Amino acid sequence: TVHENRIYSLKIICGESYPDKPPLVQFVSRINLPFVNQTNGMVDPMKLPVLANWTRNLSLENVLVEMRKEMGSFNNRKLPQPPEGSTF
Repeated sequence: TVHENRIYSLKIICGESYPDKPPLVQFVSRINLPFVNQTNGMVDPMKLPVLANWTRNLSLENVLVEMRKEMGSFNNRKLPQPPEGSTF
């Protein structure tokens, strides 16, 4: 995929309501994905099922695994990406 051998930086913020409410996830590294706001790198919780359907039984690992799965999905794995090393 276009993501192979790339390293992406993220910010994950677990607010006071975590784990009852999902964490806020923001890409620091520029990435082109349908669930990432292209202005600020924020992951839109309504566009990523693990965040949209959050329960306190889920973990940060679940979020990261779901994002990795989405990056490799048929619709996303060929999307043109910004130059490696660019940031929001």
